[in-house]
Amino acid sequence: MSENCNQNCSGCGENCAERKDPKDLIEKLHKKSNVKKVIAVVSGKGGVGKSLVTSLMAVAMNRKGYRTGILDADVTGPSIPKAFGIREKATGDEQGIFPIASKTGIDIMSINLLLEDDTDPVVWRGPMIAGTVKQFWTDVIWEDLDFMFIDMPPGTGDVPLTVFQSLPVDGILVVTSPQELVSMIVAKAVKMANMMGIPIIGLVENMSYFKCPDNDKNYKIFGDSHIEDIAKNYGVPVLAKLPIDPRITAACDQGRIEYFEDGWLDDVAENLIQRTKEV
Repeated sequence: MSENCNQNCSGCGENCAERKDPKDLIEKLHKKSNVKKVIAVVSGKGGVGKSLVTSLMAVAMNRKGYRTGILDADVTGPSIPKAFGIREKATGDEQGIFPIASKTGIDIMSINLLLEDDTDPVVWRGPMIAGTVKQFWTDVIWEDLDFMFIDMPPGTGDVPLTVFQSLPVDGILVVTSPQELVSMIVAKAVKMANMMGIPIIGLVENMSYFKCPDNDKNYKIFGDSHIEDIAKNYGVPVLAKLPIDPRITAACDQGRIEYFEDGWLDDVAENLIQRTKEV
């Protein structure tokens, strides 16, 4: 074993005696859980809308009749419970931890469902945060989910590495915004997924434009998009472009994201359904 080994056997070319098959690194799901498909929502930068896309995807699949759940892996910056208006705390017994079901039946687990106060900061080092994410997979009882969506923290550090190595991720959605800087950082997330052998389902651009209610014209608040260039360079499709819409902010602030009617991600939902049928 190299003295610089980081235990990332899937991304290593060394042929050492301690080398593990990537499948051996996958954590076992709770014995009472059943999760058919796991989709991670990622980006290389914060503030681009991963939690929004995660929430809207879970809502879209739920409306199509699929059992969905959200694993909030953004331990230091959880926002999923707020978007769904969940205030109660998760409970458990000797068998495991029970997720909280949203008003429309979406199962959710987040660190904020375990903290005494939602505003309490999680001041933990990387290994402890990564361990918590693993426990959300191994110790939480996820009953009969067709799709689990993982809201990932930004970047390509401990938690994304843990999720890609320890959970059976079937594919990722990469979220970006129009700025060139963000596009460059998203390219890092795409490259990481390729290194880890995780299929990239496609790209979703958030804050793509603003539709003026007075003249019905679209305005590019953050400038011209660069998402097509990234898609071409890495051979992945652009699945959706979400506008800047004050109604989204209001729905999240009011905890009513599952009642927001938009249809922007319907094609992405159909893409996931089709991919499932093809397997």
